[in-house]
Order: sequence, then C-alpha cells, then structure tokens
Amino acid sequence: MRQRAVDLNADLGEEVTDDPALLQVVTSANVACGYHAGTPSVMRAACELAIERSVTLGAQVSYADRANFGRVVVDVAPSVLAEQVADQVGVLTEVARAAGGAVAYLKPHGALYHRAASDEATARAVLSGSGALPVLGMPGSTLLSLAAASGRATRHEGFPDRGYTPAGTLVPRSEPGALVTDSAAIAARAVELAGSVDSVCVHGDSPDAVRHAIDARRALSAAGFVVTTCWSDADARPTPGRQ
Repeated sequence: MRQRAVDLNADLGEEVTDDPALLQVVTSANVACGYHAGTPSVMRAACELAIERSVTLGAQVSYADRANFGRVVVDVAPSVLAEQVADQVGVLTEVARAAGGAVAYLKPHGALYHRAASDEATARAVLSGSGALPVLGMPGSTLLSLAAASGRATRHEGFPDRGYTPAGTLVPRSEPGALVTDSAAIAARAVELAGSVDSVCVHGDSPDAVRHAIDARRALSAAGFVVTTCWSDADARPTPGRQ
C-alpha cells in the first residue's frame, strides 16, 4: 500500500516566533520578504537554517504594510503590486542563493493572500511579479486557477489553526471562531485536512506555534502520513530578480 504524503509549512522570518525550533518540525518555510515583516539579516538566518535542515524555501509576499503586519488590504494599482511582488521575490532569491539554496515557491501573506484568492486583478498582479514560481494557496482560489491555466505548478493548502466558513473560506480574524488555539484540536484538524490538500499550514505568529507544529506533525505521522516537502528539486529553479 502506497503511503500518503503531506507537507507541513509555517511562516518564518517574521521575528515573532522561534524560527530555529519551527525549522526542526516543518518541511516548507514561507519566508517573509520584508514588506510585512523581516529584514535582510533575519531572512538570511532563516534561509541558512532552512537549507541546513533540508526545509524547502518559499517567498511569502505581502502588501507593503508593516504597521498592520500585512493583514489589511492596501489599495494599490496592479502594476505597482506586480513590481512590489517582484521586488520581494528578488530580495529573497538573492538571499537564498547566497546561502546556497533557492526559492521553490510563492505564497502570498495575509490580506494579499485572501484578496488574490478571489480578485482576478490582484491574482494576475501577484503572478506577473513572481516569474514562473509554483504557487501555494487555497483550493479553488482564483490565484491557483490562473496559475494552473498559465502552466505553473500549484499546491493546495489547509489551515488547521483557522476556522472555516460553510463556503470553504477562512473565517475573518475579526469574527468569533477565526482562530483555533487548542493544540490537540489543531493536530486532529491537520489529519482531517491532510487527505485533501498537499500542505498543512501552521501560522508561525501564533503564541504556541512550535507546540502546534510538533503536535500536528506527530498526529500526521501517527495517522500514517509521511510528512515531507511537496516541492521537487525542479521547483527550486532560478527566478527573475527585481524588475
């Protein structure tokens, strides 16, 4: 019987959690590229440790809004947004290359993630600025549909530490039930989601992010899943620098 496999990803380089501890658990790292969090030195440390531990690197791009941690929609022209995405991908690509690795995929952060999931202009801008990078996102999202239509690789992810609406979208953080904080519940939900997605995400900025990741990984392994990266070596290809 073929073993089932699932990736475990988390947000790194945001200066709000224990990156080294998370990198002992996850198999893919969404590294903040400086627009919502992170600095060149923080990016460099995250990339070096991820490469050392064979964790796949992804560029977590955001609106230029450090004050709100990238969680508020910013009204920016698509052409400007594409340039901002290209800048972020370019910065992380250079940092990863200097550390001896490569960026393997793209994942928007926060408000940009959600807007690109439903707004075509935003999704196209994110794709335009990110070269040919494979894309990680929500199943059924506009971003993934457009990426796949253009021939780009895509991966689906689920969030065991977030509440879902009946429509399959995430409950807004401003509403009750948006966050799941019980580690046992998160672990159980990770197993539930793993059968239908390529990657399970644990938010790195949660107060107990490391515990959540450890418990989720243990539960996945106990349920018979092989926890391993969902990205191949071919995904970690050279990407365009800043435009």
